[in-house]
Amino acid sequence: MSYEDRVLTCRDCGADFIFTAGEQAFYAEKGLLNDPTRCRDCRRRRKQRSNGNAGGMERQMYDTFCSTCGAPTQVPFKPTGRKPVYCRECMAVNRRASFR
Repeated sequence: MSYEDRVLTCRDCGADFIFTAGEQAFYAEKGLLNDPTRCRDCRRRRKQRSNGNAGGMERQMYDTFCSTCGAPTQVPFKPTGRKPVYCRECMAVNRRASFR
């Protein structure tokens, strides 16, 4: 299939942006049926907001200890004590073990 650059209008800021032929081919390859409705900048801002990084604010981290090795670590949620909390190294070991 042949693709040509198309001009679309961003639903958030109203600016025109180009949906390139390469982007269209990528969308088709991934099975995406709908054209993008936001420009690149608005997509990036929306993604940052949905990732909890609104306005460039840092995510609050909580100090705790790993349930496996006892090492001090930080996690992005407030530990309640009901479930184990792991440091990065122990979490990686647990993930590798669960895929075997």
